[in-house]
This record gives sequence, structure tokens and C-alpha cells, in this order.
Amino acid sequence: MQFLVTFLEGMITFVSPCVLPMIPVYVLYFSGGKEDERKANSLLRALCFVAGFTALFVLLGLLSGTLGALLIRYQRVINVVCGLVIVVFGLHYAGILRIKPLEATLKPDMQVKTGGCGACFLLGLVFAIGWSPCTGPFLGSAMMMAAAQGHAAYGAVLLLCYALGMGVPFVLCALLIDQLKQAFTWIKRHYAVINRVCGVFLILVGILMMTGMLVRLSAL
Repeated sequence: MQFLVTFLEGMITFVSPCVLPMIPVYVLYFSGGKEDERKANSLLRALCFVAGFTALFVLLGLLSGTLGALLIRYQRVINVVCGLVIVVFGLHYAGILRIKPLEATLKPDMQVKTGGCGACFLLGLVFAIGWSPCTGPFLGSAMMMAAAQGHAAYGAVLLLCYALGMGVPFVLCALLIDQLKQAFTWIKRHYAVINRVCGVFLILVGILMMTGMLVRLSAL
């Protein structure tokens, strides 16, 4: 259940106003700005890019799980505090509460001319760091769940699921960007509704964590 939740959080992060508008730029970067090379070269570069931010997210999961393990005796308090933080994230995403640090991004100055796989991997790391404040509600929610588990390996897997939720759409876009243009346009047109729904989703996850129901559901 928790793996599914973090995977969905990763997918929602992908369609957020911070990330989705930049997808065509990233896809152009993967192809080196050459339309005829997109199919041949974009896939490998996109995979390296995804590997870059996945590595950082998994490390964050390890750290969160380790921190939770050190505080495992306070499990009930951790669940309540982490759940409350997730609820606050949800209120922000739904537009009810504005948290300015979560609206900022550190966008890299990206040139269209791309490098090799190593450069794309590093770009993935830069992406994870630079967009973390803006994607913070969902990344933070995944980290809170990792901390609440009190196990480093479990935390790493949770953040791996989050990274896959973002990474799978990235790879698909590298291959199908032309076919997905209409879908992107529809999502952008309905951002207000989508953000509210995603905010309610976060609030629900936070309440389930605070009450201990998320753990019970995961055990089913």
C-alpha cells in the first residue's frame, strides 16, 4: 500500500506545474536538439537522467529511514508529526495554505546541446536538487513515510518507488513526446482542479498516517 502511494506521488510530481512544462525542454536535451535522432539516442540518455535523480532520492530514503530507526521508540509521536507535516503539504498543494519556500525552484541553465550519459546522469542529480523545493509536498510526504517506518532499507525502497513514479513517465515522454502533446495541453488547462485533487490526496495520506490506519492498510 505504501509503495503504491509513493509511486503515485511520484507520478503526480511529474504532472506538477514545476515539472511538466519543462518536459519538452528535457526531451530536446536528450535528443541533442536533433529531431531525427530522438528515437535513436533519447531513450538511453533519458534512462541515465532518471538514474541520476533516482540515486539521490534513494539516498534520501536511506537517511529518512535511518533517522526513523534512531527514534523508533517514539513511533506513535513520529507517525503523528509526519502525518501532520503531510497534511500541511496537502493544504499547500490544494491552495488553502501558501508556503513560499515550496514554490521556489533552482532551475539549471540548460543548453540544448547535450553531452553523453554521464552528463545526463549529473543533470538528473541537478534536477532532483533544484526542483526539490517545488516538488517538496510529495517528495516530503514520501520521506515522512520512510521516516515513520524506522528502517533504512524500507525507506530506500519507498523513495525508489517515488523515483519510478517520476521516471517511467520521463522515459515514455522521451519516446512519445509528439503523441503526448495534447495530453500535456489538457493537463495544463486543468491545473487548478488537478492541484486541488492532489492536495486532498496528500491530506488523506497524512490523516491515515496520524491515525495509524496507513500501517493497518499496508498490512492487509
